[in-house]
Amino acid sequence: MKIIILNISLLALLSACNSKNDAMDTNPLMQPSALPYGAPDFTKIKLEHFKPAIEAGIEEKLAEIAKIADNSEPATFDNTLAALERSGQLLNRAYGVFMLLTGANTNPDLQALEEEMSPKMAALSNALYLNDKMFARVKTVYQNRASLDAESKRLAEVTYEHFVLQGANIKADQKDAFKALSEEEATLCTRFANKLLAAAKDAALIVDDVKMLEGLSAEEIQNLALNANDANDANDANLRDGTFLIPVKNTTQQDILQSLTNREMRKKLFESAWSRAEKGDDNDTRAIITRIAEIRAKQAKILGFKNFAEWNLKDQMAKTPEAALAFMSKLAPGAIEKAKRESARIQEVINKSGENFQLEAYDWNIWQEQVRKADFDLADSLLKPYFMLDNVMEKGIFHAATRLYGITFKERNDIPVYQDDVRVFELFEDNGNAIGLFYVDYYKRDNKSGGAWMGNIIEQSHLLGHKPVIYNVCNFTKPAEGQPALISFDDVETLFHEFGHALHGFFANQKYPSLSGTNVSRDFVELPSQINEHWSLHPEVFNNYAVHWQTGEKMPAELYNKLLKTATFNQGYMLTELLEAALLDMEWHAIEDGTAITDALEFERQALERTGLNLKEIPPRYRSTYFLHIWGHGYAAGYYAYLWAEMLDNDAYSWFEENGGLTRANGQRFRDMILSQGNSQDLEKIFVAFRGRKPEIAPLLKHRGL
Repeated sequence: MKIIILNISLLALLSACNSKNDAMDTNPLMQPSALPYGAPDFTKIKLEHFKPAIEAGIEEKLAEIAKIADNSEPATFDNTLAALERSGQLLNRAYGVFMLLTGANTNPDLQALEEEMSPKMAALSNALYLNDKMFARVKTVYQNRASLDAESKRLAEVTYEHFVLQGANIKADQKDAFKALSEEEATLCTRFANKLLAAAKDAALIVDDVKMLEGLSAEEIQNLALNANDANDANDANLRDGTFLIPVKNTTQQDILQSLTNREMRKKLFESAWSRAEKGDDNDTRAIITRIAEIRAKQAKILGFKNFAEWNLKDQMAKTPEAALAFMSKLAPGAIEKAKRESARIQEVINKSGENFQLEAYDWNIWQEQVRKADFDLADSLLKPYFMLDNVMEKGIFHAATRLYGITFKERNDIPVYQDDVRVFELFEDNGNAIGLFYVDYYKRDNKSGGAWMGNIIEQSHLLGHKPVIYNVCNFTKPAEGQPALISFDDVETLFHEFGHALHGFFANQKYPSLSGTNVSRDFVELPSQINEHWSLHPEVFNNYAVHWQTGEKMPAELYNKLLKTATFNQGYMLTELLEAALLDMEWHAIEDGTAITDALEFERQALERTGLNLKEIPPRYRSTYFLHIWGHGYAAGYYAYLWAEMLDNDAYSWFEENGGLTRANGQRFRDMILSQGNSQDLEKIFVAFRGRKPEIAPLLKHRGL
């Protein structure tokens, strides 16, 4: 009887193994793709492929970690750090595609799987960094690093520091608590992002009277009608004909507010965006962010730090919260003073118009446009016809890259995509050598996270023989059939910004993937993106892409000069809203373990009061309840990085201005000394080598008109 049961069990086990092997064989994520560069074949990848591939990847990675840690041979660079760099390829392949889709093209099933996988990925991280045997080997290599080549030595230093910051030195009796906190935080961060996507969707404003949309162009109104139709088609709403749907973007201010003349409609839209995630429903994020902040404070205490900010800035350029705050304190007085002047000027124009109201946050966008028109004879509506999305991409960002770096672009229509309007380009060196693949996904969808970002499907690595496969994702309004996609100049800068990140990834020239491309500190990673924005206004680049969509005429010099004159216009407001968000981030992550936060919105109010930046007409760029950067995108205690990197980018751009500007030689120097370096050297030394001195804040102040 026992033998029969055993035989039956063996048969069942063999059947299950064969079934599993068959599933593995047919799962396109289990093996490297046969497409160019190993690009994912989206014609074959299905939802059911992700979970088994990710779980198999985790199992494989755990086995690789155990093999390295348990190696009886003395620790060497090759059998420890290089082995770690080679590990996890299945997981990286599957998770890279998974994270692209969960951000850019998600659905409830993907979201549920993301919440399921997040704590497992956190557990995997803990299995690596809290492994005593592994840390002992890493420490041995670190202590003997003097004989290594420069990049290997840097990897030893970065890896050792990362192990320490991830808890390798904490006491054994605290490791279980640290692991549990890490896994809970990972789950909550994913849940926050999913709730926020749903909250933004639900906050979209339904308008059933076209008169309420006065101030919008016919094309804009048509697009809002199409939004309503799309919602009906997706069974997300039951809207009748003649209804319009205004989506909510990820920031506090909404672009459409600069055109809506009906003040009540502006107020309604602003308040819907402002309160999107605090309605007491399933998408309310207040409890989640409070708990995440508490968890991070507890983790920091276990690691021996006063608070999370102190812990998380240890490996950044700023090094300490005090340094980041001191930097921002140099910006705040000038920003507030300029913002108050801007506010007074707007109020003056409001009063002169015969209107009788006090400026509020939802009035700022439309009335600053009136000020710009009055003071500079310029309105956004005059500029947009010259900024066709495809033109800005191909004749703007691509053209600038060719002029600076000699690279060229070829569209690939044979590479599968995950969404019909995604485009793919192949990049080449000036000698014809291939660089990598570039996916662009520019149009807004309800199932896409807000904002704009760059990501890697495959990271460059000489060790692994990988060339980069990179994507840019944005949220521009898709035009009606037959209409051009016209964007604002702010959107133009966004395109240049995100492609700057892409260039950082494409020009990576590292052996080890952990040091490759954008794997640098947050307050350095925005340097390549933000410096690339400067080329959007360079005369040669601008004249190449700023062409009227109907006439084909270049933008008149008079209009271009007016745009240049407004370079510092409204910068007090823009800098203040960024500073508010950055300081709010610091306040959340400066709390110590045991701090009781009973009301997230009251904490936010008090935090802004403490910073001296609680200006009612200038709200923070992101409110705590929808601040995805700090609760879901890795910028916790790091949102200041955009401003820090702005100091770097303006100082670096001043070097270009001093040395001939947009030239092939200058581009090559920037590529060689900044873009291709990744994290292969100390980042401050990289900057100093390029600039010839430490970064200075004066060029930033000049750029902002302060």
